[in-house]
Amino acid sequence: MAFTHIQRQGPSQRPQATAHLAQTMSLLGLNLQELNQKIESALAANPALELLEGRHCPSCGRLLRPGARCGACVSIDTAKGEEPVVFIAPPEDGFGRSSRSGEELPEDFNAAQPEDLAGYVLRQIAGELTAKEQEIAAHLLTSLDDDGLLTVPLLEVARYHHVPVTDVEEVARMIMMAEPIGVGASSTSEAMLTQLRSLGEQVPNFDLCARAITDGLSALSKKQYTELGSLLGVSKAKAQQVAEFIAANLNPFPARAHWGSLRTPTTGAPAVYQRPDLIIKQQEDGRLVVEVTWPLRGVLRVNPLFQQALQEAPEDKSDQWKIDLEQANLLIKCLAQRNQAIVRLMQVLAVVQRQFILGGDAHLRPFTRATIAEELGVHESTVSRAVAGKSVELPSGKIVPLAQFFDRSLHIRTALKKIVKDERKPLSDTTLAKLLAKEGYEVARRTVAKYRTMEGILPAHLRKAQAVG
Repeated sequence: MAFTHIQRQGPSQRPQATAHLAQTMSLLGLNLQELNQKIESALAANPALELLEGRHCPSCGRLLRPGARCGACVSIDTAKGEEPVVFIAPPEDGFGRSSRSGEELPEDFNAAQPEDLAGYVLRQIAGELTAKEQEIAAHLLTSLDDDGLLTVPLLEVARYHHVPVTDVEEVARMIMMAEPIGVGASSTSEAMLTQLRSLGEQVPNFDLCARAITDGLSALSKKQYTELGSLLGVSKAKAQQVAEFIAANLNPFPARAHWGSLRTPTTGAPAVYQRPDLIIKQQEDGRLVVEVTWPLRGVLRVNPLFQQALQEAPEDKSDQWKIDLEQANLLIKCLAQRNQAIVRLMQVLAVVQRQFILGGDAHLRPFTRATIAEELGVHESTVSRAVAGKSVELPSGKIVPLAQFFDRSLHIRTALKKIVKDERKPLSDTTLAKLLAKEGYEVARRTVAKYRTMEGILPAHLRKAQAVG
């Protein structure tokens, strides 16, 4: 069923369509893990619903050979030019195995597992690390306490991996600049200083704040403003102003501030999953193939034995069994419509963002949910539901949020990082704004400062101090 049919129903269908629409929209907003839980719950509660196990096409139910795609639902040979091929993939074709290495995953990998803080941080920086550096990062991240602070000396880690301590220090620095900023620091003061540097030009009295953290942490924690002012050589009022800025913007315990318990994320923590909702591959002819992953090893259907039994149902059970049958049919139809809605969305996105998919962040095309909603003939909230909480594995193996396809500043931030990387001497935000303008990105100096902070790039005077050091 087409995406547009989700919102366009005739008046005669209105009562049934209301329930259909509500459930379809609810299913559309679920990611892979949540969808799996929803279906498993329905299977357990509704005797009219049955899982037909085996390698079936999730769309039409045909039994498939191992490794084969459904010829009726996947028309790769008939696609024209750069038109992408998008289809619902059985687990074996999608996330049932690693699409990067071809290695088989454990059978119990079928259930998506939320990552802890260590996995969340490692995923952010893994693409910038060598294999050896990833080992070091994993060592450091698994040595954090519940506050997100490092419990082992960097020298000890260097000796364990037989590398110079400077190599470990560089990996530790990258960890501290990941989200939540300051995680992996060796002390509360180092965590706070890292957060302070990330704020850059937004910090009033930067030097005073830094000295308050390094020399006056005890006075800060006890709100002893007179003693703090004496240490800093400023008035009590000025010391209080510094202390209040630090209290409002920095946290000595980064894991607790952003994550809750290190091993049990709190409600509202970032939803990070190990399995992507969609997998994009590139064929030898250059065409993109998008697999919308199906969470079950099998297809749902109405239990035929239940349908037979319904004809002879006891009088006291008949009404309930009819309701069970209606709900089973409704869920199956809504799941099919949910899947096809995502298929149609990706047919557009894979064309619009082809260069981003293949070439990386610098090639992201500014594109809004409202624009694609208009093209598909649906409300913007429908597109938002289809995008929310879902992740995509790109042909490079990198997994990104589907929402990143709509990040209107990512390509500018990527250009900014390249300029800073290639600078011979630290450039001010004003100069960076001028250089970005030459590349076609008209942004204000304050916007540059914002993007620089988002990317963990220090302000010019700190980059200069770091280079000298």
